[in-house]
Amino acid sequence: MTRHGALVVDDSLTVGMDLKEAFEAAGFDARHCATLAEAREALGQGPFAVLVLDVILPDGDGIEFLAEVRRNPATAELPILLLSTETEVHDRTRGLKTGANEYVGKPYDRAYVIGRARELIRRRLPAQAPATVTVLVIDDSATFREELRSALAGAGYDVVLAKSGEEGLRVAADRRPAAILVDGVLPGIDGASVIRRVRLDAALRTVPCVLLTASEGKGAELRALDAGADAFVRKEDKMEVVLAKLAAVLRRASVGAAPDETASLLGPKRILAVDDSVTYLGAVSEALREDGYDVVLARSGEEALELLAVQSVDCILLDLMMPGLSGQDTCLRIKSVPTVRDVPLLMLTALDNSDAMIQGLAAGADDYITKSSEFEILKARVRAQIRRRHFEDENRHVREELLRKELEAAEARAARDLAQTRAALVDELERKNKELEAFSYSVSHDLRTPLRSIDGFSQALLEDYADVLDAKGKGYLQRVRSAAQRMAELIDDLLDLSRVGRAEMVRAEVDLSQLASRVLADLGKRNPARAVETDVQAGLLVDADIRLMRVALDNLLGNAWKFTARSAHAKVAFGAAEKDGSVVYFVRDNGAGFNMSYASKLFSPFQRLHSDAEFPGTGIGLATVHRIIDRHGGRVWAEGAVDRGATVYFTLSRSSRSERP
Repeated sequence: MTRHGALVVDDSLTVGMDLKEAFEAAGFDARHCATLAEAREALGQGPFAVLVLDVILPDGDGIEFLAEVRRNPATAELPILLLSTETEVHDRTRGLKTGANEYVGKPYDRAYVIGRARELIRRRLPAQAPATVTVLVIDDSATFREELRSALAGAGYDVVLAKSGEEGLRVAADRRPAAILVDGVLPGIDGASVIRRVRLDAALRTVPCVLLTASEGKGAELRALDAGADAFVRKEDKMEVVLAKLAAVLRRASVGAAPDETASLLGPKRILAVDDSVTYLGAVSEALREDGYDVVLARSGEEALELLAVQSVDCILLDLMMPGLSGQDTCLRIKSVPTVRDVPLLMLTALDNSDAMIQGLAAGADDYITKSSEFEILKARVRAQIRRRHFEDENRHVREELLRKELEAAEARAARDLAQTRAALVDELERKNKELEAFSYSVSHDLRTPLRSIDGFSQALLEDYADVLDAKGKGYLQRVRSAAQRMAELIDDLLDLSRVGRAEMVRAEVDLSQLASRVLADLGKRNPARAVETDVQAGLLVDADIRLMRVALDNLLGNAWKFTARSAHAKVAFGAAEKDGSVVYFVRDNGAGFNMSYASKLFSPFQRLHSDAEFPGTGIGLATVHRIIDRHGGRVWAEGAVDRGATVYFTLSRSSRSERP
């Protein structure tokens, strides 16, 4: 069965290792990466069936990386499950819009994550193509085998040959043929016994079988059908008859059906034999290998545990009395490990007493056998335990299939309910946002009139009663007027922020280069005494709202102009660069800069990293920029260092018609 690859990208070591362990326990080949750089490298190295991605990572935004993965043709269809804080509604909506297949909030349920991953993989896998029509021929006559092979190959079949019943059963378990042609008389087990064993095998029981015989007796056909054969052919019949009957049973069996994933009971089995006696190990392994088992040897409990950590086995033979880790302790350790606890374990001992048997069974052994040079009973017990485990796995497979169907039905109902709820919540959120913005606009607008009155009357008092007021009174009035003007500036900025959120977007082709040049020219006119070197990259065309982009550049370039006031040789630049297959725009200056530990606060309202006396402002400008870029489906962030300048980066949505820089 194919082991799917799972890539887990999360900077939390606890989360990463927990999910890696969960995927591996579920049968995946899992890999954990703590950064986006590691994830890019991993995706380039090998195919993965599912990607579990955190949103916030130390070297970038997980959703930006999600967009990058979707743009890459090699990974565009990769199922992606976002994993982040449940309360981050914005991340959820942004991630699903960007192309995530699912979003799981932290704290998460491991079983749910694995279940969703499996479902995403199942949906992506294409329907399997019809299997090659392979026919297994079992006959001890080399001449007749070759005659059958030639006729079947000429009819377009893929032919596999076996010269005994035992060999035929092993080949059937390995190749899963579409049909079996088996001679009735064979050395060892006969053809009827071969068919009976096939019918008892969960993986092969539906394979059509045709019994061949040289007998002309009337009871030959009855015996063949009683054994479970689908058809009966006499060897003296023409090859056209054999081909016609084979075609008939293949039609009834629906050859094109997808193969069953159930393990075959007839397939090769691996036995782990653990004993400190090299002599006994050699004898046991020789006896088991005669029956076609693959035997792995260990001379101590410690070696056995090391082997089980890297090697799967179908049965364990464990000596009770061993130096170091005893058989009883080894059994307890094996039965405590989920991945191997269900492997049948037979305890062996030279002690022929009830106490030894009780010790072995109490430790968790499935059976208890007294050591002997006669290995027939041992082999019979081994076959019985492997058969029991096989039937348990088959029943478990049936139960899991039923449970899967029930789970799919429940998930479908839940998905419909979730979609309806999500749509209702989105509509409600949009309505509340509009109400809040309208309220904010109304309140801010209504505050302007009384503030203007305060400012106006303060100015009138200073002008008309200057000869009456003493210095202290004038100072008070100046402070009142300054506070009113400061509040008016803040209200104006809040109104601008509100307008940005309420304004209808009209996208068109916008030349950002020309727009930035006009903004810098206006700044130069307002500050003719300042000498600022400007650099604007030409030809940057985007699909955007020109009014909103003008507001964004007013704030970004205005900040760059303002924060270079102390620079000996002020520089402000606007341009773009290609990063990870997308265009990133930037505004760069060599001014006051900022401490990167506060970078997360820059784009929140009223967050300022410099004193108002040194660099006046309201702390609304970058919040306005953030809202504008967000409305365009992009992302904005900043990098800088104290007294070494700052660079603000932003992207626009994939609908942008940006030229390559």
